[in-house]
Amino acid sequence: MMNKIKSEKRLCLICMEEHEVDTVEVMETEVFKDEEVSFIATYEYCSNADEYLETEEMIKANSLSMKDAYREKVGLLTSAEIIGIRGKYDVSQKDFSEILDWGRATITRYENHQVQDRAHDDVLRKIDYDPKWFLEMLKRAKERISEKAFNKYYHEASEQYKKKRNQYLMDSIKAVYADLEDEDLTGRAELNLSKVVEMINYLASKVASLHKVKLMKMLWYSDNLHYKRKGTSISGLAYNALPMGAVPEGYDQIVLLEGVKYDTVCYGENVGYRFKPAAEFEIKELTQPEIETLDDVIQQLGNLNTDEIVHKMHEEEAYKCTDSNCLIPFSFAKMLTID
Repeated sequence: MMNKIKSEKRLCLICMEEHEVDTVEVMETEVFKDEEVSFIATYEYCSNADEYLETEEMIKANSLSMKDAYREKVGLLTSAEIIGIRGKYDVSQKDFSEILDWGRATITRYENHQVQDRAHDDVLRKIDYDPKWFLEMLKRAKERISEKAFNKYYHEASEQYKKKRNQYLMDSIKAVYADLEDEDLTGRAELNLSKVVEMINYLASKVASLHKVKLMKMLWYSDNLHYKRKGTSISGLAYNALPMGAVPEGYDQIVLLEGVKYDTVCYGENVGYRFKPAAEFEIKELTQPEIETLDDVIQQLGNLNTDEIVHKMHEEEAYKCTDSNCLIPFSFAKMLTID
């Protein structure tokens, strides 16, 4: 099947007469590296002779189209995807090859006519996913590229790393929870970090002067009250019994997640964190029953100061019956002092 892209009246190099010469797309099938692939090829078409002509530019483009079809079939990055990865860091072809410690023309060949091997494809995919790794490779190549180029690439890679920072944090938190198979420690719910962020924002929007210690207790009470009512927690967080009360596993990373906002407050020689709702905060994950649970926790505990909520936490059977620095089972939720 032929699809006409454009027509232009000029000398036709097929019949050597002046007439409307069409540029057309045709579906072709070829065998490349023992794989049969179908791809769209572009030609000039002469209606007088009913023949196709492939210009030098079209020969290159059609060859690349065929090889990209092969790449897609066997699960390799296409030439456009490789260009996109390089473009993400705004790196020249030559410098990209230097940074990767490949031959100087390797990236140029991969983007234009040569199919990469699986090992090089894996490296390119890792660079695409992991800006931090690319930054390390860039530092190793510092002496092989100009100072101006290095500074430019380092800035771009650092910006990409900042964008990925939240994913790194989420991955590190999920790694902590990967081995927690006992549902009684996570409230019979899968870890949902989007809900955790919404819970923090919702609490911060309703509770004045919400500092870290109080926030951690209110998260625990919210999850346990919901478990008491519905048989499942809201967030899927697991909580440790620390001296100041219940604290979620991975809490240091949780408060750094994208969408969690706080002000740094100095109290003499100490520094505190007062949480506040993000400007863009909106509820997308929390259900109405979960919101009602949060509202009840806010109503019953929101006015307590840090010392008061810590004291209340220490009086909970769940805390008293759990060894220090151990995870608190949700099975104690039935004895929670709030309803």
